[in-house]
Formats: sequence, structure tokens, C-alpha cells
Amino acid sequence: MHILWGVKSYHEDNQFYYVRTILSLFNDQFRYFYNMSKSKAWIQAMRLRTLPLSLSGILLGSGVAHYQGFWDLRIFILALTTTVLFQVLSNFANDLGDSIKGTDNAQRLGPTRAVQSGKISKKEMRTAVILTSLLSFISAGMLIYFGAQQMPMNIIWLYIGLAVACVIAAITYTVGKKAYGYHGMGDLMVLIFFGGVSVLGVYSLFAESFFWENIHLAIFTGLLSTAVLNLNNMRDHQNDKRSGKNTLVVKMGPNIAKFYHMLLITIGLASMAIFIGKLDQPQLFACMLPGVILLIHLYKVMKTQNPKEFDPELKKVALSTFAISLFMTLGLIFI
Repeated sequence: MHILWGVKSYHEDNQFYYVRTILSLFNDQFRYFYNMSKSKAWIQAMRLRTLPLSLSGILLGSGVAHYQGFWDLRIFILALTTTVLFQVLSNFANDLGDSIKGTDNAQRLGPTRAVQSGKISKKEMRTAVILTSLLSFISAGMLIYFGAQQMPMNIIWLYIGLAVACVIAAITYTVGKKAYGYHGMGDLMVLIFFGGVSVLGVYSLFAESFFWENIHLAIFTGLLSTAVLNLNNMRDHQNDKRSGKNTLVVKMGPNIAKFYHMLLITIGLASMAIFIGKLDQPQLFACMLPGVILLIHLYKVMKTQNPKEFDPELKKVALSTFAISLFMTLGLIFI
């Protein structure tokens, strides 16, 4: 009996071993796909399609500096890195803030956000915001160290203040009780940071001086970046209104917002043309060819009635702005 019991026990243990092995394999596969899904959610939360637009001002300011004989590869790389970190921080904070306030909901027409979908928890996103803020400060600190060493102390403090302001602005667009994105101030902040701070700030780090004509480039990137935000707000204006997010589109209404959009793009393109004219390099007008896409885009926006149709237009404006900036930068370098 003992012998038979031992044999039976052996077979049962053997069977359980195979079952445990199979379950372990399934568990490993589950963890693998879970981690893959998590990684994909984080990549989506970064909103990589917003990055080219954020780099446009850095490219233009750097291109003008190179054209005038000022260049430092360290400043260029650190400026790009810092800008990417600021943009990712803004995207993370936006995901968190709109989720907390209930603006990211089933009625929203845009893509589902990471926290809204449940793939990333609010706690995880808060941690990501803190870590990205720290990385942004480190990168900005290195940029200021290499770019502002020979500048007066008051200018160095100005750059430090701008770095702090960039982080605060990135977070408080939607996070906090007084989030400025919920009070119609988003457009102005985009104009300032994507235009003035980006173009004028990076140029001065290279040249340690101010070039007045760069204001036209700052207007170009600032206004076209604002146009992207305006498109986003036109798409979401109905849900924003229900959620208490009082963007400029909610305040002025979608019809007036279309004419506002037309002004943003036409004045932006005109500013670029004025800069090229003042530079007295007419061949650079060829860099504005992607502007044709923007003019066709304006025609479509003016006749669009369904807000959902604004979504594919976001990419057109962002990539056209980046293309003009990139071509302009290359033209300034190789002219």
C-alpha cells in the first residue's frame, strides 16, 4: 500500500508540476504584455506628435545664430533636450489635470488620454510630473551653465527665472484650482513660451546679445503654435464648455474662433516673410513653400461644421510649421 501510495503521489506531483509550469508561462506572458501595454501608454502620454512644433523656435533661433557666426553644439543639444522635457512635462501635467477636473471624458472628441483610460493611475502620473520637472531643471541648469557663463549676473538670474517659469507654466496649464488653461490664458502663454522664450532665449545664449529682427520669427512660431492650440480648442469646445474649461474658443464661440484662427496663421506667415525681406536673402522665400498647406488648411477650417474634423488638421499645422522652421534653419546654415 505504501508503495502504491508513493507512486500515486509521485504522479500527482508530476501533474501539478506541469500545471504550475503552464500557469507560470501564462503569467510571464501576461506580465510581458502588461508591461508592453504600460510602455505604450507612457509613450502615448508623451504625445510625441507635439514635439516637432515645440522644437521649431529652437531651430530658428539657432539657425540665425549660426548665420551670424555664433555656434556651440553643446548649447544646441541642451536647448533641444530642455525643450523636449518641457513639452513632455506639459503633456503629462495636461493629462493629469484634465483627468482630475473631469474634462477628459467619454464625450471628448480627441484621443483617449492615459489617465482617463486607466492604463496609468493618477499617482503614477503625479510621480512622472515630478520626475520630469526635476529632469527639466537639470537640463535647463546645464544649458544656462554652458550658455550664460560670460553674461552679467542679472541676465543669468533672468534665465534661471525663465526656467522656473517654464516648469510652472507647463504644470499649471491644467493642474491646480487656478489653472490658466481653464481661464482663457492658454493662447497668450503659448505665444510667450513657444515664441519669445524659445526663439529669443536660445539666440541670446549663442550670441550673448539681442537681435531685434528675431521678433518676427518669435511671432511666427508663437502664432502658429497658438493656432494648433486654437484648433484643439475648437475641436473640444462643446465638451470644454460643459466641463467648465473656459478657453478662448468657449468665450468667443466657434465661428469667431475660425476668423481668429485665420489671423493667427496669416500674421504668422507674414512675419516670416518680413524677416526674410529684412535679411535680404530672397532665396529663403523657398523655405515658406509648406505655407501652401496652411492656406489650404485655412479654407478647410472655414467651411468645417463638424468639430471632429478639426482633429486631422492639428497635424497639418504642426508639421507645416516645423517644416518651414527646419527649411529656414537649413537655409540659414548653408546659404
